[in-house]
Amino acid sequence: MKPIDEVAESPTAGRDNKAPLGEVLEFMRLLWAVDHGLQSTSKRMESTLGLTGPQRLVLRLVGRFPGITAGRLAHIMHVHPSTLTGVLKRMEKRGLLERKSDPLDGRKALFALTETGRTMDIPATGTVEAAVERVLSRLSRPRLQAAQEALMALAEELGGADSPGEYAQSPSLTKEEAVVPPAADAPANPSPQR
Repeated sequence: MKPIDEVAESPTAGRDNKAPLGEVLEFMRLLWAVDHGLQSTSKRMESTLGLTGPQRLVLRLVGRFPGITAGRLAHIMHVHPSTLTGVLKRMEKRGLLERKSDPLDGRKALFALTETGRTMDIPATGTVEAAVERVLSRLSRPRLQAAQEALMALAEELGGADSPGEYAQSPSLTKEEAVVPPAADAPANPSPQR
């Protein structure tokens, strides 16, 4: 059996079913590599864009769903609402988000982008989103769907997903549209009106 350092550095590690770690450990190693990449990219984003990965995701989600509640954001992001509270407050303080009371339920706050926030709600290089977009563009639709199914099943198994794609309750977004982007030749689904 090869030493673990050789396994991790092997250019073919994970490319066949006979990897020294076995399928399960190799898959876990890849998940940790993705997690490390997310953390590293988030730190770089903070120094270059002024937003961490989670803050940028909040900005992009609020841009897609103006008037979204903190609870809905937390559900989409699979975080506890108290985790999101600090992120939202910092983004409000920086003038990226505005908070308004829900006219139907004064206990709830609705979030929207400010003018400054809208200027940042655009694709940007060096972001997690850009990396994901590049990778997804190289995958065939069946491979993309298989990858999403594996990730959703793992999230459910780990208790991190109540119902994958459930956040797509917006009238303009179906579960399938929320999970798999339309094919290149299909007409794009317009974003909700701001």
